[in-house]
Amino acid sequence: MISVKRSLTRIDGVTKADVSLEKAEAVVTFDDAKTNVETLLQATRNAGYPSLLKK
Repeated sequence: MISVKRSLTRIDGVTKADVSLEKAEAVVTFDDAKTNVETLLQATRNAGYPSLLKK
């Protein structure tokens, strides 16, 4: 299984991804001109961890 962090950092525009499986949380820094939240959420789902945006 691909790790969540690896899956996120492979996306063009993502500059940083801090992932804590213990906290069930990922903080992602990205260029919104190159990617979007839905793409990030899909990457975590593809890695086996369904997610949602925390505001």
